[in-house]
Amino acid sequence: MRILVVEDEPRMAELIRRVLVAEHHGVDLAPDGVTALAFASGAEAYDVLVVDRMLPDLEGLELLRLLRSRGVATPALMLTALGGLDERVAGLDAGADDYLPKPFAFSELLARVRALGRRPAVGPAGPLTAGDLELDQERHVARVGARAVDLSAREFALLAYLMRHEGRVVTRQQILDAVVDHLHRPAGLERQVHDLDDLLAEHLAE
Repeated sequence: MRILVVEDEPRMAELIRRVLVAEHHGVDLAPDGVTALAFASGAEAYDVLVVDRMLPDLEGLELLRLLRSRGVATPALMLTALGGLDERVAGLDAGADDYLPKPFAFSELLARVRALGRRPAVGPAGPLTAGDLELDQERHVARVGARAVDLSAREFALLAYLMRHEGRVVTRQQILDAVVDHLHRPAGLERQVHDLDDLLAEHLAE
């Protein structure tokens, strides 16, 4: 699954990321509510949101209210040290689908994420475009103009990730985490990027 983790405490964010990646999920991290709003409202299609309630800039409850008002229906698990009844009700009313008080066991976090991920998809992922290049995520088809480009599953996953993050600097580790199900050999990432660049350059030159 594709999961967005919204957590401002770096150590906790990294622990959650490692646990999810170990279960073969692709993970993006957002350190604050404003960044999370941009990620979750953009072209990226997430299966689950994991949101800390106490965030800088834009608090978790308000983040979920804004996302729901924009039609983003991605299932959301809210994490917080505020575990009282009133706090849980407020989180659910704001748009959270589940609520996990801190401290929590990672096994329970994973179980709750799996449960949210089993919910029916809220809609198809739209096409990704960059200039003449278009990726149809539903049909798994790539085109440059009117010409189809033959891509392997690994190449498609890698290109889709890079197109979703167009204009942003992404690290090698972020790419590996995002396409972990497709790039089984981390040492081959640089070769994969190089081959993909050559393939696209060939089609663009035609």
